[in-house]
Amino acid sequence: MDDSDNSPAVQRIAIAKAGATEEQYIWFRDLADRAYNCRRCPRMEPNSAVLGPLNGRIEARVFVVGEAPGRFGSAVTRVPFHGDRSGENFTKLLEHAGLRREDLFIANAVQCNPKDEQGRNDRPTAREIHNCSEYVRELLDIVQPVYVVTLGQKALDGLHVIEPHAIVLKDDVAKAVPWRGLKVVALYHPSGRAMARRPIQRQAEDYRRLGVILRTDPDLREPAEAPAVNRTDDEQT
Repeated sequence: MDDSDNSPAVQRIAIAKAGATEEQYIWFRDLADRAYNCRRCPRMEPNSAVLGPLNGRIEARVFVVGEAPGRFGSAVTRVPFHGDRSGENFTKLLEHAGLRREDLFIANAVQCNPKDEQGRNDRPTAREIHNCSEYVRELLDIVQPVYVVTLGQKALDGLHVIEPHAIVLKDDVAKAVPWRGLKVVALYHPSGRAMARRPIQRQAEDYRRLGVILRTDPDLREPAEAPAVNRTDDEQT
């Protein structure tokens, strides 16, 4: 991210959370094991799915979907959007929305790192996205978020496999769009390649708009504390 981007601090969003149930934990562990042992995509390395406790809160109200793990990033660190330039940009952009990683669950349209013939990062194919779509569908059913934030076109493609939508990234960026009983906010990917199409300053504004959407949604607000009740001596126990 450009060091010249010194915007004022944004108020952190207080997102209401309920603790995950035992059923959610058991279901998620089972899904992670199945993804880890998946062999559907020939060019994906075996036992490389980035899916586990480091993806975030499985009771998160905001679910982020990226493209795929990067070979120098989460394919190594096992933390989505961490360890490479995309991860650095993503972490800094979250500040503009008033969000922190611990508020989120983060996954990808495909859970393994796709490489080209030279071993470099490659974009997932339509077939690979389709192969992984049932894992993303299950993740959404486990986490039960209020919002899905997509990062880039491939993430939107993954949602479309699960259930068709009419979201167009360039037209609907940073807008809340209903989908499958949830609300989708499409953003650009934080990679350097995407920055050429959507410069960092515009992406920062997109994240500020995301923050406004989340901050003003009553479904995400922390419940107000019940007022204290002054009881008489006869009522006190």
